[in-house]
Amino acid sequence: MITVNTIKDLRKVRQELSSPVGLVPTMGFLHEGHLSLVQKASEDCESVLVSIFVNPTQFGPNEDFNTYPRDIERDLEKLEQHGVSVVWMPEVDEMYPQGFQTWVEVKELSNYLEGKERPGHFKGVATVVTKLFTAVNPDKAYFGQKDAQQAVIIKRLVMDLNIPVDIVVCPIKREADGLAMSSRNVYLSTDQRQAATVLYRSLNEARQSFQAGVTDAEQLREILRETIESEPLAEIQYVSCANPATLEEKNGEVQLALLSLAVKFGSTRLIDNIIIG
Repeated sequence: MITVNTIKDLRKVRQELSSPVGLVPTMGFLHEGHLSLVQKASEDCESVLVSIFVNPTQFGPNEDFNTYPRDIERDLEKLEQHGVSVVWMPEVDEMYPQGFQTWVEVKELSNYLEGKERPGHFKGVATVVTKLFTAVNPDKAYFGQKDAQQAVIIKRLVMDLNIPVDIVVCPIKREADGLAMSSRNVYLSTDQRQAATVLYRSLNEARQSFQAGVTDAEQLREILRETIESEPLAEIQYVSCANPATLEEKNGEVQLALLSLAVKFGSTRLIDNIIIG
């Protein structure tokens, strides 16, 4: 496994990789969710390249950029065990040189859900992903369904800008009790960790109700709300029943929808989702 930091060194190494090349973009502090993307990339591609970069431009002014969990040594050990070809770990000034002023923005899709709660977040995501794609030139790139809106935005990005990369979205990996795996789970206290199981429980309640014939969008949102509100440590930021392609909120009868939510436990903000229909 080769590790590189600069774009110049990355491009030299990239020329030697056997095709197809799969890219797994990460912010590090890897868990089984990340590794499932690496595994899928290994199955599909001759070479797997993983980027580790905690991207400052997708964090808001009061978010956790400085405290975001990091453990490069452990990450490299895990990636070597999974047969990764190259790990690229750029510095911030490599990705955003002095005087940086060029941004990529997927306008309408960024206005909903996470974009509404975190202004500027997807501008940072779209910009850094574009830079990753132009530096690596992968054949395929792998993202997790847990960041459902991000996946929709990146698919739109590559379509609109004619970037020749196949976007592969992989299923959410969950703990035994249903909590979606996330690097931020380490922030949770013991009580908060137990309380956080309400997220997947609420999504399952809504899914079961849908399967039993409750197809009204507002009723489904209310089931999410009521279930989450039964947990005293949970503070809802949003619950949503939206069109999976456009991310617009559904009204009336639902045949296909993305159910998603963002909830805080203390200072820790977690997201989760499922698709119904």
